[in-house]
Amino acid sequence: MPEQPIRLVVIVGSVRSGRSGPTVANWFARQARRHGEFDVDVVDLAEVPLPMTLPDFGSAPPPEAAQALESLTPRLDAADVFVVVTPEYNHSFPASLKNVIDWHHQQWQAKPVGFVSYGGLSGGLRAVEHLRLVFAELHAVGIRDTVSFHGAGQFDDKGDPSSPEGCTRAATIMLDRLAWWARTLRAGRTARPYAA
Repeated sequence: MPEQPIRLVVIVGSVRSGRSGPTVANWFARQARRHGEFDVDVVDLAEVPLPMTLPDFGSAPPPEAAQALESLTPRLDAADVFVVVTPEYNHSFPASLKNVIDWHHQQWQAKPVGFVSYGGLSGGLRAVEHLRLVFAELHAVGIRDTVSFHGAGQFDDKGDPSSPEGCTRAATIMLDRLAWWARTLRAGRTARPYAA
């Protein structure tokens, strides 16, 4: 019996006007589809109007949040693996990412998370290091291998990297690791549900 495809959710973390996030995320989603083991869903946080005010623990979310969660949460629940596409703002990741992370809990647990970052001399890697700490607190498994784009103007008008060799190789390595972790952790969750 053929193995079920790995459900990959790619999260576009920036909601800033003029952002590069969708270009980077769409390029990575194409790499994942070519890889052959992934069923890819791209979640753009600019299209998910989650309020920045969280309800009290145990309280129902306000109506505007409930509507956004109704469309988003099942997509995160269905994921076997996540890839977060993030810029670096002030040596860290954008508030929109922290907000969507904080609105969810068990959706991240015992699932692998990979990172694609971009921006400036650091290529967004300082944002990734901060995200690793946040996801570890939520019992997610951060993948060591990353894809990062340093400086501006890394993509052409078609949405492809101007120098594709290094980033394509890095994406393949990361996708291979994510596939291993996704299958291993999915089997583990099936055999013994994870409770944090």
